[in-house]
Amino acid sequence: MLEKMGEFFDARIRGYEAHQLNTIDDAAEFYPFTAGQLPREAGATVLDLGCGTGLELGYYFELVPTARVTGIDLAPGMLEELRKKFTDKSLDLILGSYFDVPLGEEAFDAAVSVESLHHFTQAEKIPLYAKLHKALKPGGFFILTDYFAATEAEERACRTELLRLKREQNLPDNVFYHYDTPLTVAHETKALLAAGFGSVAVLNSWGHTYTLKASK
Repeated sequence: MLEKMGEFFDARIRGYEAHQLNTIDDAAEFYPFTAGQLPREAGATVLDLGCGTGLELGYYFELVPTARVTGIDLAPGMLEELRKKFTDKSLDLILGSYFDVPLGEEAFDAAVSVESLHHFTQAEKIPLYAKLHKALKPGGFFILTDYFAATEAEERACRTELLRLKREQNLPDNVFYHYDTPLTVAHETKALLAAGFGSVAVLNSWGHTYTLKASK
């Protein structure tokens, strides 16, 4: 049975971080690598889309203790865990969908998302990425570390199966449910460029997990 996105993650708070780090291949490498790509300037402003419990933020605050981070997530329990972890840091946590939450204009030096955006279509992502592009300061950038489909056939198969399950379970189209539907790196790159980013580069990869940098 498909579960709503926020409810899925809140139901798995106990043991969530251990699961992420110990069962996802190379997670112990890509979380700190991602943090290392974010701005190093004191007081840097960073937006985290789908921040969860802030696994990458732990590594980032070690590098830039004075960073000011805005985190958005659908799961209230995850945000509460994040808040408790970093009581001495500058955190602005927002409960909601990053598709709906206003991001402002030229508000952030950089944005980041880790293992969150592989649940959405290219068509859904382009307006989000356009909004994100506007929210970045001149010279800003977006670091995306996520799981990607190896082929277009895999991408189509995942989406087809999600739609089949939603029909079978009589679920509405306007609600996000937890089911992996990753794009290929090529299709993700096209979405970012279509949203206005000037360039997209692959910084690293571990199997099906890649880190991309989209520059304004």
